[in-house]
Amino acid sequence: MLLRMPGRPTILVVDDEPSVLLTYSMILRQSGYDVTGVATAREAKLAIDEQPFDLLVCDLALEGSHSGVEVLDHARSRFPRIPAILLTGYATRELADEAERKRFTLLFKPIEVKDLLDTISSLARKQSA
Repeated sequence: MLLRMPGRPTILVVDDEPSVLLTYSMILRQSGYDVTGVATAREAKLAIDEQPFDLLVCDLALEGSHSGVEVLDHARSRFPRIPAILLTGYATRELADEAERKRFTLLFKPIEVKDLLDTISSLARKQSA
């Protein structure tokens, strides 16, 4: 069972690259967030089914044929207003259109820590307004 720390925004971080997952999770914890980190779409869906999160940070390309959009769709089926940041190393017009249509923030790798933290802070403020 996953536990939520009172008063701390909860973030689900999903990335199938262990070093990236560890780095993002550590940075976010040091910034005061309650972080759950998982490496697969399946683990992400299970975590979402176990507890609510305030924000989703997810790599676009996950293991096999799974994607961050798949994880986002699952999260939104349970929590329609959850803000999300999807991370990618490539951009297409279709992806930009999907980001606009599904209302998620798209950040491009390599990601500056300050940009990630600023984006999370901005989304958290909008969510609590």
